[in-house]
Amino acid sequence: MRKVMGLMTEDFRLYHDLVAELKARDIPFVSLSFSRRIPENVGVIVTSPKEVERVGKRNVVAVEDIGTAIARALQILQGKTRWEEVLVGIDPGAEPGVAVVGDGQVLATYHAPAPEDVAGIVREALRTFPSSRQRVRVGHGDRTNRNRILNALAREDLVSEIVDEAGTTDRTEEPDIDAAIKIAFVPGVRARPPYDVEPTPGEVRDIQRRSRVRSEGGVTITKALASQVARGDITLDEAIRRQREHA
Repeated sequence: MRKVMGLMTEDFRLYHDLVAELKARDIPFVSLSFSRRIPENVGVIVTSPKEVERVGKRNVVAVEDIGTAIARALQILQGKTRWEEVLVGIDPGAEPGVAVVGDGQVLATYHAPAPEDVAGIVREALRTFPSSRQRVRVGHGDRTNRNRILNALAREDLVSEIVDEAGTTDRTEEPDIDAAIKIAFVPGVRARPPYDVEPTPGEVRDIQRRSRVRSEGGVTITKALASQVARGDITLDEAIRRQREHA
């Protein structure tokens, strides 16, 4: 009997998001209720952290991140506890795309809120998907954000490679994720951080433009503040707040 994934939660938002992701990835699942018997073909149950104890002594995955939770559930269904090689591809940007590939299969994808957040995502992914060999690869484009990512990885003692991004970007709904997947498969050169983080005039102007959009036309931050945002010293929201205070 083929084992399937079961969803058991009374958190409607979580249930909706899980169903949407599973259907998008064409992963079979069944919806379960706390008041009904669990079918024999359910091999793993996905639920919220608050509801884990209600599920009972079964194979249970608590959702902290939907992509990681689904990957863990599939890992349990497949009976796989370790990979020969895990590759992590990173498409640099203000909100980088991250893809985790295990033995040629995409295990999980993420959008990091900021370049510095990539390091934590990578460390957690390597912990979640243990392997004999690991490679962390960062696209060479977007130099400012790329260098922020490489420096953050180095601070976490994570060795990384810089990859030529040529031909990795497609016109899809999630081009950064698709690029990250392709970057994961491309061998690169060993990164040697720390790297200087100096934004270009164009990047500074773009952050000033974003400040106008974020503040609905109320604020345009100075070039000095925009440079701090580009280097990762402060957030865009913090820069807007400071600009308003000194207006």
